[in-house]
Amino acid sequence: MQQKNIHSLIDVNGKQLYVELQYNYPNKPTIVFLHDSLGCVQLWRDFPQKLAEATQNNVLVYDRLGYGKSEPMLTHERPVDYLELEADVLNELLTILEINNVILFGHSDGGSIALISASKYPEKMKALICEAGHIFVEDVTLKGIYKAMEAYKTSNLPERLAKYHNDKVEAIFRSWTETWTRSDYRDWNIEYFLPQITCPLLFVQGELDEYGTLEQVEKTISQINGKAEKYIIKNVGHTPHKEAPELTFNAVKEFIKNI
Repeated sequence: MQQKNIHSLIDVNGKQLYVELQYNYPNKPTIVFLHDSLGCVQLWRDFPQKLAEATQNNVLVYDRLGYGKSEPMLTHERPVDYLELEADVLNELLTILEINNVILFGHSDGGSIALISASKYPEKMKALICEAGHIFVEDVTLKGIYKAMEAYKTSNLPERLAKYHNDKVEAIFRSWTETWTRSDYRDWNIEYFLPQITCPLLFVQGELDEYGTLEQVEKTISQINGKAEKYIIKNVGHTPHKEAPELTFNAVKEFIKNI
């Protein structure tokens, strides 16, 4: 692939996704950032750029369909396997951009997508950082979502999200909360993907994560077939890269350098 920088919409399976790619190191991996259920490119702030510079790797961040600057969703309703479908979209995007040497960094929903992607497309994956990802639904997950739903009704959360998603806020919030709280989603589980993961894995989790217990971490690292390690941060919740940016950054940087 030629050295290139992209800040534009790209057609992926007939949908316009907003992509930012900085490809300055032709012989090095590309760190691909996968945002959470309310996230987008902008909300990563300078974390991707700093990590790319510190490790001298390329970096790709993009808005999933319906988020940020990407095309809106046609409907907020999602199938139970929507995260697996997102892994397929990621693979298509990587194919279009001719990126075959990937370090995945996924947060929350993005962490789950990263795990599925590393399982389904191992030939492209050099390593994987899963931050606060989920492999099954827990009571604490649903409790956190119901609390977010209340905050959406009673606080300025919609206005804060609108700064990044404009008029797409209602759709992305409903798609997240209504999917995860549906009765048929209670049995969602992706543990069967884990044995096919052969690349090195770092699982980063806040000890006080309000959406998942440490069982998510232990069951993940015990079932993959690559080298796996965990980094648990005390007194931190669901978003370590924002709540403890220096600790998270240093742990991820060392993991990447030691691959």
